[in-house]
Amino acid sequence: VQLQASGGGLVQAGGSLRLSCAASGRTFSVYGIGWFRQAPGKEREFVIDISWSGGRTKYADSVKGRFTISRDNAKNTVYLQMNSLKPEDTAVYYCAARLKVVTTKQRMAVLDYDYWGQGTLVTVSS
Repeated sequence: VQLQASGGGLVQAGGSLRLSCAASGRTFSVYGIGWFRQAPGKEREFVIDISWSGGRTKYADSVKGRFTISRDNAKNTVYLQMNSLKPEDTAVYYCAARLKVVTTKQRMAVLDYDYWGQGTLVTVSS
């Protein structure tokens, strides 16, 4: 499975961005797609996740009410709509695919994802 993340950029606080994660290859084996982010000097953290078939979602508390995840199975693409952006959202955003059914807690764990995209930088200015 190959993942291509795109859509990052520079935006002012309060603005919006939409990230895309295009999957290719053995996408029929994907159970879920997650977005993680990593700010300078910090560990990679879970942001949001969606199951590939049923569309069930999981959000980190820090983005609830501001970020939305959706998928277009026909295009093998997952979208991350980010609204009301804050400077603390500044990070490199990565999408990742998991090939297995996991618990709710595991959906937020870096180690439970099998394939990763290259990352796209989001910078939110104050």
